Amino acid sequence: MRFVRLLSIVALACAPAAQAATREPVHARKAMVAATEPHAARAGLETLRDGGNAVDAAVAVGLALAVTHPSAGNLGGGGFMLIRFPDGRSTFLDFRETAPAAASRDMYLDAAGKATDRSLVGYQASGVPGSARGFELARRKYGSLPWKRLIAPAQELAHKGFPLPWGMAQALRGSERLARFPESRRIFQNGGRFFEYGDRFVQPDLAATLDRMAKKGADEFYQGETARRIAADMARNGGSITLADLAAYEPKERRPLEGTYRGYDILSAPPASSGGAGVIQMLNMLEPTRYFEAGAGSAQAIHHVAEAMRRFFADRAEFFGDTDFAKDVPLRKLISKDYAQARAATIDPRRATPSAQVSAGPALGPESEQTTHYSVVDEQGMAVAVTYTLNGGFGSGVTAAGTGVLLNNEMDDFTSKPGSPNQFGLLQSERNAIEPGKRPLSAMTPTIVSKDGKLFLVVGSPGGPTIISTVLQTILNVIDFRMDLQRAVDFPRFHHQWMPDELRMESWGFSPDTLHLLEGMGHKLAPGGEMGRTMAIQVVEDGLVGAADSRSAGLATGY
Repeated sequence: MRFVRLLSIVALACAPAAQAATREPVHARKAMVAATEPHAARAGLETLRDGGNAVDAAVAVGLALAVTHPSAGNLGGGGFMLIRFPDGRSTFLDFRETAPAAASRDMYLDAAGKATDRSLVGYQASGVPGSARGFELARRKYGSLPWKRLIAPAQELAHKGFPLPWGMAQALRGSERLARFPESRRIFQNGGRFFEYGDRFVQPDLAATLDRMAKKGADEFYQGETARRIAADMARNGGSITLADLAAYEPKERRPLEGTYRGYDILSAPPASSGGAGVIQMLNMLEPTRYFEAGAGSAQAIHHVAEAMRRFFADRAEFFGDTDFAKDVPLRKLISKDYAQARAATIDPRRATPSAQVSAGPALGPESEQTTHYSVVDEQGMAVAVTYTLNGGFGSGVTAAGTGVLLNNEMDDFTSKPGSPNQFGLLQSERNAIEPGKRPLSAMTPTIVSKDGKLFLVVGSPGGPTIISTVLQTILNVIDFRMDLQRAVDFPRFHHQWMPDELRMESWGFSPDTLHLLEGMGHKLAPGGEMGRTMAIQVVEDGLVGAADSRSAGLATGY
């Protein structure tokens, strides 16, 4: 009961501020961009106004975020892009980072066989970046404007700078990772003097990198001067990425995962993401139930959804990995209605199942808050959902000398030692062990929902493993609880990931009575901070509605 009393005090203290921060949804007739940083959102909108399509706008937003949102926006990381065309066709671009050729299964274990922090911080923590080639592939195959036009807003923001928002100034000041590396400390912490709120943040090294890329294309990052600088800095500091690794990197085009829920069609991310399968599996578990009749935020509704989460994350720990390497991932079974029905049958509607008693499903056979998501819909009805990341906040902490490019710490998303948790507390299996060229397992979940062949919802979020639960809850809030989009995005969230066996709750969001009832059902409650930064767009009768999560400084904007 001590937790309930403490959380009650926090909720009373924080709820008014959270309510005051809630925004109104943004309406537009033709096109919409929702992104976590306003300069980048406006770059996307101007691209649409200039005749670009949703893919063009998505590329412009992603390149701009590499300048204005350095904790997650990137050239030195990777991610996913989900595209739905106006005629209902779809595709998925995977530009997730890969393990370098020198990577080995036990590279992060010490002499005693224990996992170290080398997968989290420093030059050995980075996978081969994919963002630049991913964006270039998207533009070449599905865009309509020249590369130089799409990279121009990022160039201008890097050359001229922009006023630092309060949150970013605090994040730069507080990052211990950035402080450990001279180049990062020089660029992002003003040499130890620190930037203040409102200071103009100019990035000349990154601007020069973008200038080279504007002239020579994304290949400059992988085979040109930028690549040589990254490889040289790696070699000087014991890193793993070589010039050959960069030159060999290729994004992949895949088929999106498909599911259905109460008459809606779900498109989401395939492996190496577990997110799409997770959302579809949990929706399948919930579909036969009337859990929502208890009301949004009720103990009964939370209980049922949390138990579905518990079961999916048990499966995630056992079965998921890069299917280009782990050929035995039983993907079709995991997202089938029959399998979900069998999993749902183990849920007690009145009692939490201890995670120790929940294993992966029978007989199946052979990324932190510091990710970012944005959503785009254009005048023709093309929809794009992009989630990309450096993994942890500011990635590995390393800025490649002479480039201004922060590098990811995505190698921590592999299983350094099966059975040991990563930075998000997630346990993972042999299928996600390190191999050269392999993509690490991800939770990123860009998702598009349609109904009767027509676009309905574009949604995604950052948040490490809470990405999956955040996207799930946003969809449930819209479809089952009939919330308007902004309320659906802002509504208090919770998360269960099987292990550790705890139900995380946003501290400000739930009543003491609800918490008491959940504890009475056997849930081990854990107070937590904000989860996710959802960026969503919904199609309505008279146009579009956009919502930028009130937990963020993001912007939904349209015309």
